[in-house]
Amino acid sequence: MIRLFFAAARFQVLQMRRSPGDLLVLVTLPLLSVAFLSILVESGDRDLAPYAVVGTAVMSIWSIAVFISGGIIDTERRGGTLEAIVPTPAALSVIVVGRIMTVTVISLLGLPESILVAWAAFGIRIQVVHPAVFLLTLACTTIAVVGTATVMAGLFVLSRSAQTYQNSLTYPFYVLSGAVVPITYLPGWLQPVSKAVFLSWTSELLRASLLTAQPSRVPFQLAVILLLGVGAFGTGLLMINRVLNRLRRQGTVGQV
Repeated sequence: MIRLFFAAARFQVLQMRRSPGDLLVLVTLPLLSVAFLSILVESGDRDLAPYAVVGTAVMSIWSIAVFISGGIIDTERRGGTLEAIVPTPAALSVIVVGRIMTVTVISLLGLPESILVAWAAFGIRIQVVHPAVFLLTLACTTIAVVGTATVMAGLFVLSRSAQTYQNSLTYPFYVLSGAVVPITYLPGWLQPVSKAVFLSWTSELLRASLLTAQPSRVPFQLAVILLLGVGAFGTGLLMINRVLNRLRRQGTVGQV
């Protein structure tokens, strides 16, 4: 299992080298950061720069996870290798997790990239005031992203084209995560829903790590991110196994 996990991770790195378009989000992220920061600078609220930096970073992390998790299944199906993987016990779930973990770690580059844009384009220096909170949040978020993307990969196995659902899984989560606007600005009935999205907790903690005020409820918030991530991970593995068992019985892996 461990060897297969690292083999899948290495394969994903090679895959992204051959298909640099998979990381297009990291290329367009500076433009998005400039757009968000320009609004704050023009309004005179430069102190709110951490909100724009974290928002664009969270959007890039989620976008890459959504599109790569679906791309994994589509790539295997188009290449005719999904049928060869399915008969192997537990192989697909390990491969999916290994590849998604690799993509997630790379997507974390969006945060320092956004911080660099703030400094280079607007002269706004953003410091990580609370490094322990910052690093722990990134670690917990990585687990949560992998878990959630595993659920999506399980759903994409049943779809003829993952792209049908990928676009619909981006912008709603940008809003629910507080990446676009603070959660307090959302309608009252929608705010509890955002609490079920781990990215909302991630955004809050990352912003807190960049501000001088001492963050509060850090252990609780980290625990929530982990709980949502582990719960999604378990659900994703169960879903993949059940879906594969169904496809094995029906013999319709390549026809879905």
